[in-house]
Amino acid sequence: MSPLEAVAVLLAGVGAGTINAVVGSGTLITFPTLLAFGVPPVTANMSNSLGLVPGSVAGAYGYRRELEGQRERTLRLLAFSTAGGVLGAVLLLVLPPGAFETIVPVLILLGVTLVVLQPRISRAVAARAERRAATVEQSWWVPLAICATGVYGGYFGAAQGVLLMGVLGIGIADTLQRLNGVKNVLAAVVNAVAGLVFVLAAQLGLLGSGVRVDWLIVLLIGVGSVCGGLLGATVGRRLPPLALRTAIVVVGLTAVVVLVS
Repeated sequence: MSPLEAVAVLLAGVGAGTINAVVGSGTLITFPTLLAFGVPPVTANMSNSLGLVPGSVAGAYGYRRELEGQRERTLRLLAFSTAGGVLGAVLLLVLPPGAFETIVPVLILLGVTLVVLQPRISRAVAARAERRAATVEQSWWVPLAICATGVYGGYFGAAQGVLLMGVLGIGIADTLQRLNGVKNVLAAVVNAVAGLVFVLAAQLGLLGSGVRVDWLIVLLIGVGSVCGGLLGATVGRRLPPLALRTAIVVVGLTAVVVLVS
């Protein structure tokens, strides 16, 4: 990798970390960049997943104020994210390359739709709960949906944040900013466990002798994504709910266009 390419990968990591902290879909910056520089797709996917972990952790740290009081909720959802991330990574290793491509845009559109309809659906859920004289803090289906989102994130990960925000925003009675902090933690764990599965598979030779993790790429994306994650947390916290929701929709629709083109 030339010095100019290394700088480009580093800057792509900054952009991905920023977007991941605010919304998600940072993979749509780093992954195409690596492919453009001739990095094999599997190596790019593995290295990218590992490289984005520090940025997601940085984004979660930047949202530490919003995470206060959510320890039990986050830990409970982490178990489902972890299981989904491992399963998604395994599916990437065993399924044909094109098996999941047709459903990815559908999943992203579903997440965008959930985010758009979130205020209306949340009001309906709150009204129903009031009629029952009870408060629904979290819908029963949220852990299952988080697990399914983890499967998607472990497999590819682009717009994982959009899907997570859709699920969390509809299923949990809380503000988008607080839920965005939870989203960053869940995304970091999914990327981490998927990356570990990829590394283990490569070390065992399950992906072929030529497939490996490029640790220089991991380092460059990791450093860039940390800077971007801290920057994104600062910017994202200042966004009002409508602006944050709009950003989620724009990034999600862009992800669909990129994936189907």
